[in-house]
Amino acid sequence: MDATDARILLALAADPRATIVALAEQLGLSRNTVQARVARLEQGGALDSFERRITPKTLGHPLTAFVTARVHQHRLAEVSEALAGIDEVVEVFGLSGETDLLIRVVATDVEALYGIAGQILAIPGIERTTTALAMRELVPHRLTPLLRRAAAGG
Repeated sequence: MDATDARILLALAADPRATIVALAEQLGLSRNTVQARVARLEQGGALDSFERRITPKTLGHPLTAFVTARVHQHRLAEVSEALAGIDEVVEVFGLSGETDLLIRVVATDVEALYGIAGQILAIPGIERTTTALAMRELVPHRLTPLLRRAAAGG
């Protein structure tokens, strides 16, 4: 990614619905250049899914919790597949260190969260879990500072 790609991504971050023509005008680039670069960024995986912008609260799931799990390593693929089968599991990260997985879950209320945590613990291959309720988001997901740095050429 070069500075021009970063400028395009910054413009899209500010206005995700911007058309290629509007982006080209705003950035002082040709429509073909912007279209080709956006297509390349999409194909390269630089642009995440639209789902990322939908808040779980709007879907009736106002609670967010983080579950850490220890896993029998030879069952990691099986555990990952089982976690993907739980609708309320919205992200799973493999970790280094004492715990193996960080699982982000959303829930309608604490009773539902208790049930989800039980589902996770019941997955064959999971040794132990710890659940922490997110009280509030202090720094939301963001990439704009990194995009600004890249757009400036640094």
